[in-house]
Amino acid sequence: MNLIGNMFLKELILISLYFICASFCKELSKNLESCGCSSINRKDRIRVQQFCEVENNILEFLRFPKDHELLIDKCLQPNDEMVVIEEGNYFMGTNEPIFHADGEGPLREVYAEKFGDSFVLERDLSEATKSKIHQAVAAAPWWLPVKGANWRHPEGPDSSLDGSFQILLLPYNLELICCRMNHPVVHVSWNDAVEYCKWNGKRLPTEAEWEKACRGGKNNRLFPWGNKFTPNNTYRANTWQGEFPNEDTGEDGCIGRCSVDKYPPNHYGLFNIIGNVWEWTQDWWTIRHSSDFQKNPKGPPSGTEKVKKGGSYMCTKQFCYRYRCAARSQNTPDSSASNLGFRCAKDV
Repeated sequence: MNLIGNMFLKELILISLYFICASFCKELSKNLESCGCSSINRKDRIRVQQFCEVENNILEFLRFPKDHELLIDKCLQPNDEMVVIEEGNYFMGTNEPIFHADGEGPLREVYAEKFGDSFVLERDLSEATKSKIHQAVAAAPWWLPVKGANWRHPEGPDSSLDGSFQILLLPYNLELICCRMNHPVVHVSWNDAVEYCKWNGKRLPTEAEWEKACRGGKNNRLFPWGNKFTPNNTYRANTWQGEFPNEDTGEDGCIGRCSVDKYPPNHYGLFNIIGNVWEWTQDWWTIRHSSDFQKNPKGPPSGTEKVKKGGSYMCTKQFCYRYRCAARSQNTPDSSASNLGFRCAKDV
C-alpha cells in the first residue's frame, strides 16, 4: 500500500512539474520573436546520395544571460558577464600526455596576457529527422550530419530551445530542464564565433589564454580543481558515464548538454570550463611545441584546422579522455556540431 502510494505521489509530482514547466515555456515563447573530438568535419563525410549543404546562417553567443532579453531575429545584447584573468607566467601542456598525437606535451612555461553541415549524436534525433539522413561518418556512425541543425534547433528542424521539456529521474539527482535558454550555444563554426566576438567587442581566447583560465591558478593539474575527477565522489563537470555511444547513465546529473552554471565555478569564477561543450580558440592547430619559455604564444601563423579545448558531454575516459586542461583537439573553421561552442575573451 505504501509502495503504491509513493509511486502515485511520484507520478503526481512529475505531472505537476510538467504542467508548471509547460506553462512557463508557453509564456516564455510569447516573448520570443568520433565522439566529435577528433577531426570529424566537412571533408570527412561519406557521400552516399546527394551532398547536403547546411547553412551556418546565425552568429550567436556563448551563453544566454539570465537578465537579458532574447531577440529571436537579432543577436543578443552584448554580454558583460566576464571575469579578469591576471597576466603572468604559468605552465602549459603536460609531460605525461594521454594522447601523444594531439600534441598535449611537452610541459612548457608561457606568459599569457590579459585577455553548412552540423553534426548531432544519433540518439538525440527524432525518427523523422533520422529518416532523412542518408550519409554518415565512417569512423563514427553515431555522428550524423543533420540538415537544418543550428543553435536555435540543436537536434534538427523539429527541435527548439523554447519548447523543449525533459525530466531526468535518476538515482543520483532529479533535474528539471524547462526550455534550454541557459544552455551553451552550439552549432557555431569558428568563422561565425569570430564574427560574433567582433560584433560584441571581444575575441576568441588563444589556446594559452584558454588553458590558463581553465587551470584556475593551479599548475600541472589534470582538471581545474585538481587531479581527482570526482573529489569526495562529487561530479564537477558534464561528461559521459556508461557505454559510449549506447547509454549515458547520467551519474553526473546530466544526460546531454546542461546549463552553463550546473557545476561550481573554478578559482577564477568560470563555469563549465571543461566538459559540456568543446570551445573554439584562436590558434591554428599544430602538434609541435617547444619546451622553451614563450610569451603569449598564439600558435602557427596559418593552418587548415583550429584548436578546440575542454572536451564535451560526449567524452569518457574509456573512449575520449579529452576533458583535461592539457587535452586538445581540432576542427576545420567551417565545422559545427551539437557539442561545440565558444567562450569570449577581451583585452583589458
